Amino acid sequence: MNPRQAAFAIDPHEFSGKRALVTGGTKGAGEAIVRRLVAGGATVATTARSESPNDAAAKLFIQAEIRDWTRSHANFFRAVQIEKRVMFIILTLIVAVAAFNIVSAQVMVVTDKQADIAILRTLGASPSSIMAIFVVQGALIGFIGTAIGVAGGVLLALNIDVVVPFIERTFSVQFLDKSVYYITDLPSDVQRGDVITIAAIALGLALVATLYPAWKAARVSPAEALRYE
Repeated sequence: MNPRQAAFAIDPHEFSGKRALVTGGTKGAGEAIVRRLVAGGATVATTARSESPNDAAAKLFIQAEIRDWTRSHANFFRAVQIEKRVMFIILTLIVAVAAFNIVSAQVMVVTDKQADIAILRTLGASPSSIMAIFVVQGALIGFIGTAIGVAGGVLLALNIDVVVPFIERTFSVQFLDKSVYYITDLPSDVQRGDVITIAAIALGLALVATLYPAWKAARVSPAEALRYE
């Protein structure tokens, strides 16, 4: 990985997983930049083993190797990334199962309302308008369900530090054993991009789930539907 040159105008987040050769001109500026890097979560290892980062910062020229946790504990971060991908697949499958419920419910509605659909057809409604009615109905169901799910999920994520201890005290269980997981609390960080992606996938699947029932409703024959009415 090629070194980067910087002149005391460094954002610690820019050096995630990178090496940096920090050089500068004054003692105060050097000490300030090393303190900023350390405060930002970076590990600063100087080239002189007997010197601390602040001692090295006091020199006119600083040569430092900056490391973050993604390099020091790369295996842990890879495991977390794999778990996120697996959880995304599982969540998508759960949403797909819910979409199949929309399909079954819409098919039952079409079967139950065949006479009403036939009357609409005899009054001049076109197959496309009948199809649009059921698409809008299914999309509305999907939108309401997605809105409730997103709101509930965000609220749970924002209050996870309260919900998990309450469940542990109520049922006398411990989700995270510190001897196994090295942590006792369950952290939560709501990512706006993840929430938007999940909501978009849920809405998309809900919309796709309405196509078959709507197509079936558009194919209802008025003569066949009203024969025994």
